[in-house]
Amino acid sequence: MYRAGLSLLVAATLAGCVETTTVPSAPVTAPVSRSSGPGLTTTDFQRVVSRVEPVAERQCRREAQEANCDFKIVLETDPRAPSNAWQTLDDRGRPVLTFTSALLKDVQNDDELAFIMGHEAAHHISGHISRTQQTALTGAILGGILVSAMGGDANAVSSARDIGATVGARRYSKDYELEADRLGTVISYHAGYDPLRGAAYFTRIPDPGDQFLGSHPPNGQRIETVRRTMATL
Repeated sequence: MYRAGLSLLVAATLAGCVETTTVPSAPVTAPVSRSSGPGLTTTDFQRVVSRVEPVAERQCRREAQEANCDFKIVLETDPRAPSNAWQTLDDRGRPVLTFTSALLKDVQNDDELAFIMGHEAAHHISGHISRTQQTALTGAILGGILVSAMGGDANAVSSARDIGATVGARRYSKDYELEADRLGTVISYHAGYDPLRGAAYFTRIPDPGDQFLGSHPPNGQRIETVRRTMATL
């Protein structure tokens, strides 16, 4: 049961990589259609998927040879779902990238959607779910041991485990987001999109700032990561 709770915590930590509240050139192997916003359609979504998915799967096989690299990319059409995208695993360990229809309304062009898609695929390629689960479990164990050694009762130990798991899950969260931005840049670039144009998405969403144990780094740092990565490409 506790491991199940940790899995939910990890999912919450890595979910919302591009969660938003709406507020008011690379060489290619074939011509790329780039819709210009605001908002994309389901046809636009499928077009971007058709270009990004094979590149992400090749990158996955190259960097994470023992991982399941058969990506499933889906659109959540529930109108109540907020603007968001996230990566999870299904019961068979297949990586699933989910995008809400509200997010399609927020992005302004194919480049932004492709960058976000590459970012989410990068979380799987880099093994961020399993790495976060491990640090969360370590934090929970250490928290429980510490409070137990200090004479805490069962409730205090349970609370300490919860706090330790949260701290553990968040310990490297910002680093993982920047890692995913770097690899997402590579993926979207090789899919024929412009990651710099895609990263302009960060200029329109609320900036989380550099919060202690925050789940996401400042938007400016993410854009700079894309710029530095592009310089190597």
